[in-house]
Amino acid sequence: MHQYIIAGIDTEIGKTVVSAIVTEALQADYWKPVQSGDLHHTDTDKVKALVSNPQSKFHPEAYRLETPMSPHASAAIDEVTIDADKLTLPQTSNNLVIELAGGLMVPLTKDLLMIHMLKQWNLPVVLVSKYYLGSINHTLLSIEVLKAHNIPIKGIIFNGETNPTSKEAILHYSQLPVIGEIPWIEEEVTKEKVKALGELLKF
Repeated sequence: MHQYIIAGIDTEIGKTVVSAIVTEALQADYWKPVQSGDLHHTDTDKVKALVSNPQSKFHPEAYRLETPMSPHASAAIDEVTIDADKLTLPQTSNNLVIELAGGLMVPLTKDLLMIHMLKQWNLPVVLVSKYYLGSINHTLLSIEVLKAHNIPIKGIIFNGETNPTSKEAILHYSQLPVIGEIPWIEEEVTKEKVKALGELLKF
């Protein structure tokens, strides 16, 4: 089965849209373990609205937190303690896409980082990168962290306007394959666009 963790190199890089595209491409189930803020229109809601195949199921979040902050901070405000034992993978016989809440080193509690959960889940990571000043550094640092924790990396999805120089450097130093390149979508994202972009991914 294709079961992957979608991780981003930074915030605001389109990780949720990429998750929808991968979910549609694989007709996979989708799971967002922790939702911080936007409970009226969660990432699960957004992905569900963009996926058109009848196979995908959308598993409920383990934690739904009110404040759009790092999970450990949002949980503190809500007076909730995040328990790693409750962040177990959903039971499914289908392909699965897991969208992280924040980046690899985001704290869930004072003793638990997101990277620790990746080790526990033991699934390969699809790393979402986007070209901006500093993105080479952020991408390569994310890759080094994953390698240091012996977490497998399936490959990279580049999201946004292309930058051949940055792409060449990232691929040269990482030696990772490109799963896909998604152009920046200026207008509204639709199911049709998600499906078409999913067909271009190389798993």
